[in-house]
Amino acid sequence: MAEPLSNGAAYDSVPESYVFPVDKRPGNSASSAAAIPVVDLAGDDQDKIVKQIIDAGKEFGFFQVINHGVADEVMSEMMSSAEEFFRLPTEEKMVHYSTDFKKVPRFYTSIGNEQEKGALYWRDCLKLGCYPFEQFKDQWPEKPWQLRAALEAYTTAVRAVAGRLLRLTAVGLGLEEGHFDGELSGGPVLMNVNHYVACPDPSLTLGLAPHCDPNLVTVLMETGAGGLQVLRHGGGWVDVVPLPGALVVNLGHQMEVVSNGCLRSAEHRVVTNARAARTTLATFVMPETGCTVAPVVAGGSCGEAPLYRPYTYQEFMGVYLAAAGERDAVLTRFQINQ
Repeated sequence: MAEPLSNGAAYDSVPESYVFPVDKRPGNSASSAAAIPVVDLAGDDQDKIVKQIIDAGKEFGFFQVINHGVADEVMSEMMSSAEEFFRLPTEEKMVHYSTDFKKVPRFYTSIGNEQEKGALYWRDCLKLGCYPFEQFKDQWPEKPWQLRAALEAYTTAVRAVAGRLLRLTAVGLGLEEGHFDGELSGGPVLMNVNHYVACPDPSLTLGLAPHCDPNLVTVLMETGAGGLQVLRHGGGWVDVVPLPGALVVNLGHQMEVVSNGCLRSAEHRVVTNARAARTTLATFVMPETGCTVAPVVAGGSCGEAPLYRPYTYQEFMGVYLAAAGERDAVLTRFQINQ
């Protein structure tokens, strides 16, 4: 098994197992300076907020939210607990190490698959089941000691933010405000706590390859060290630089399908950083496993003919995993030939 990067080894150069083929490397080219849209949830003009969300969903599939209602201390305690996990002694972290992708909690490196082929990704990850609390709470790591309380408070707050954003998105699509309630957002809430140690040569490797999230919506908190990039509609990687205290939101495949292609599932990647380590918390809101997902075209603004066939979320995940998250390979399997 690959040794987690946070276990204390010092790297003066990138080990060969992490070096990507030349055509897959990020290289030294600069990304676009285009700014990711900012949505202020404290505004009084709901129509304006709705329009900002829909416009951002069409162009980027990404936006950041400010004045979202998650208290600063809740965010800081969650982040400090996450960072402390990766500083734990090796033997305490490795209790949770596993290459079984279905296991939670699970500590792993790269994508944590025994059959992993090609170059490794420059990241460690702690995968957590967050909600329902009664399903996952007893499984949360006991160390660091403050993690459990921080995770419960943060999960509660972020679920509220995601719920509000989904209701505003439904309104913007001309759907009933509660369209995304119930099965479409009722699956378990999972979190990837990603940790990227400083990399000796960021031009040779990646933290994560280009991919789209399979779920409905993802809410991300990060330290601001930089590394997340989104592929803008029409081409070109754009750096995602969150404002202090902001949460970054990206739309997943299920949102693109339900909106019948009106909104984009955002292709994104992670480049590494030579200056400092970076920790991010990606919280995934997803449908229930047996939920039927289909485009909504009647009574909304999502076109007149469906672009995708109905499917269950379980079926979708089988395709997604087989295609390693590659955007076009996944969506093509569900498209209706016009």
